[in-house]
Amino acid sequence: YSFHDQLLEDSRFLRADRRLDTELVDKLILQLNRIYPQILTDKEATKFRDLDVPTCVRLAELLAHLQGKGEEACREFYRALHLHVEEVYFSLPTRLRLRDSIDPFTTAASPTQQRYVLNDRGHMFFLSCFSVAVGVALLHYYGEAKVTRGSRALGMAALGLGRRAREVLIWYTEDPIRK
Repeated sequence: YSFHDQLLEDSRFLRADRRLDTELVDKLILQLNRIYPQILTDKEATKFRDLDVPTCVRLAELLAHLQGKGEEACREFYRALHLHVEEVYFSLPTRLRLRDSIDPFTTAASPTQQRYVLNDRGHMFFLSCFSVAVGVALLHYYGEAKVTRGSRALGMAALGLGRRAREVLIWYTEDPIRK
């Protein structure tokens, strides 16, 4: 594979990848402009850095421009991509295929090894799950303990919960059968 062919194949992936935001595209443009002005002149860099044009359009135009410049321009784009956005560089389809063809042990284990994120929903999801677990633990603990003061503590625990959870906890503490 030549770099031109690789860029032609990877262009679709690069245009669709959300990790290439405005700041990263600008870094790539500046890298190509400063180090290799014969690949990307000041006038061309200014055109590709125009913030009035959406980033996906600017990136598509940059990739087409580099393909028109030839093999050297495509190779330097890959070098800049590797330097500034390593995780995107290593997830390119041509890189994955090359890695899988070189290392026979990774293809036998799994064709595309991915890093699994334990919780990709964010910290608020974790806090809400943790709060529910604490609420259930309190409910269980004070439900088993036949202590009359426990109901008051359980009623205080309901202050930080949602409306329905609060109603359940308050109903549980005021249940006449338990007394």
